[in-house]
Amino acid sequence: MEYVTAVPHPRTEAAENGPAAKRGRRSLAVALLFGALGATVALLASRQEWCSGVAAVAGGDLKLSAKGSDVTGVPAALAVVGLAALVAVFAVRRAGRFLVAALLALSGAGAVAAAVLGADDSSALDDKAAQASGNAATTIDALTHTAWPYVAAGGGALILIAGILAVIYGAAWPSMGGRYERSGAPRAQKQKAIDPDRPEDLWKALDRGEDPTGA
Repeated sequence: MEYVTAVPHPRTEAAENGPAAKRGRRSLAVALLFGALGATVALLASRQEWCSGVAAVAGGDLKLSAKGSDVTGVPAALAVVGLAALVAVFAVRRAGRFLVAALLALSGAGAVAAAVLGADDSSALDDKAAQASGNAATTIDALTHTAWPYVAAGGGALILIAGILAVIYGAAWPSMGGRYERSGAPRAQKQKAIDPDRPEDLWKALDRGEDPTGA
């Protein structure tokens, strides 16, 4: 008859160093690196100049420029959401972890789409031109674009990769407060020896249900 026990078996060294465990550790390191780096890149790129042009005003031509945050605030906002989701992945488990990982991937995909769409957008410069000239019909001329929108899209792509890794391998990643996961049970606390000359030790032993007079 097979012996059944409710105590989980300790993990063997082979299981902890097996191919699946190594893939999990590698995917975790890559996801953390890509997620943090992607969010940083997207935020920094959103603060740079994305486009510039010339507006005709009463005093002559006026050169105007627009930062990424002027064109669209979506990549920066989604970078913050992705960074928060990357941290939250370790605070949840099972279905919750899958949902947070999916949010991480969607944040990256949304940042990519918003940055690419904003690369050719001139509405922010047109608004500045209208304000500078005092004529709502004024538009920007000699429009030029920089590579920063595509840098922001690259940051979003890194967040997307981190989210995909979290979706695929996230179930094997550790979680916060997982001090019971290595052995399956809490570590037994080392009991101090009972000193018969110390009454407080005797009372503590009785409170624990121990026999202070035993050998």
